Amino acid sequence: MASEPELATRFGVGRAAARSALQELERRLLVRRVQGAGTFVNRRIDYVISRMRPPSWHATVTAAGATPRSQIKGVERVPLPEAAAGRLERPAGTLVHRVIRHFFIDDLLASWTEELIPVDVAPDLDIALHSVESVDLVLRQLGGALPVRAWCRASVDIPPAEVLRGLRIEASVPVWRIDSVNRDAETGRVLMTSSAWTRADAVRVVVELEDPAFPVKREGEQGD
Repeated sequence: MASEPELATRFGVGRAAARSALQELERRLLVRRVQGAGTFVNRRIDYVISRMRPPSWHATVTAAGATPRSQIKGVERVPLPEAAAGRLERPAGTLVHRVIRHFFIDDLLASWTEELIPVDVAPDLDIALHSVESVDLVLRQLGGALPVRAWCRASVDIPPAEVLRGLRIEASVPVWRIDSVNRDAETGRVLMTSSAWTRADAVRVVVELEDPAFPVKREGEQGD
């Protein structure tokens, strides 16, 4: 979009009015501002969380009609923190892979994610991730698992400093926080837990609660 001075000149208003108009458009998530780059027309996608869909960023973003990409910022083996022990159903101190990744939607940096995966689930995951972007795919290929989302919590919050720096956003900007646990569909074993901080101007989180015994026919699907 044009800059504030250009908008003010084009519409014959003061710069304060042009700034106020852009701020209102940003509040409605119709535009997004990128420091040092300008203001851009915004395109949000529906990020659907459902037990009937694979717990994969790449698959979910692709299904929404956008182009996904991920970037590994760090992979290390660390003792499992006490705060995450309950979710992984393992004792605190158990060796886990801590994976920090950035996720992109159509080249927009949209999400900062921390994933904790027990080393016994995929011992060589830290090596495999350098050639395969998808953790879901690595768990299928290396661990012989079928990951499904077993638990999820979505909220809107102000992220911690590490995430703010990673997403390059201001401290006053709220984002989606999505915590989840994935299990193996066949054995029920917990495979991983993750916490994702995702820009609200990039996605609209849609949570679908479905009863597997009574599946809902989606638009465009044919009945029996």
